[in-house]
Amino acid sequence: MLIKKLPTHGICFVCGSDNPHGIGLTWYADVKGMVTSNFCLGESHQGPPGYAHGGASAAILDEAMGAAVWLAGYNVAVVNLHLDYHNPVPLGQQLSLIAHVSRRSTRKIFARGQICLPDGTVAVSGRGIYVTASHLFEPVRFHGIS
Repeated sequence: MLIKKLPTHGICFVCGSDNPHGIGLTWYADVKGMVTSNFCLGESHQGPPGYAHGGASAAILDEAMGAAVWLAGYNVAVVNLHLDYHNPVPLGQQLSLIAHVSRRSTRKIFARGQICLPDGTVAVSGRGIYVTASHLFEPVRFHGIS
C-alpha cells in the first residue's frame, strides 16, 4: 500500500513546521485515505506529571481527523468533537495515531481517530463532525495521492 507524506501547514499548532511552540506532527496517508503519524510528546505538552495534557490529545485528534476529511477533498472545520480518554498518554514515548473518514451526509463529514500507546493499546479515541468551511482557509488539498 502506497504511503505519502502530507504537506505541513506553516504555523498550525499541531502539524505546522514553522511554529516553535507547536506539536510538529508529520502526517502520512495511504491510498484509502487513512491518515497516520508516529510521534512523541514532550514536557511542553504535559498535564499531570509525566503525562500529556488532555487538550494536546484533543488537538492532535481534531487535526488528524480533519486531515483525513481534507484528504477526501473537503475544506472543513470541526463542529463537534467527542473524545474518550481510555489511558493516560505518557510523555517521552513513541505514540501512533490513525484517523479516517467514517461516513458522509449531505452537509456533514464524520471522522474517527485514535492515539495508541507503544504496545498498541488505545489511549484516546475520538469522533468528529466536520462541515465545509472553505471561507476559513486558503485552498489546500490533500487529495490526488497516486
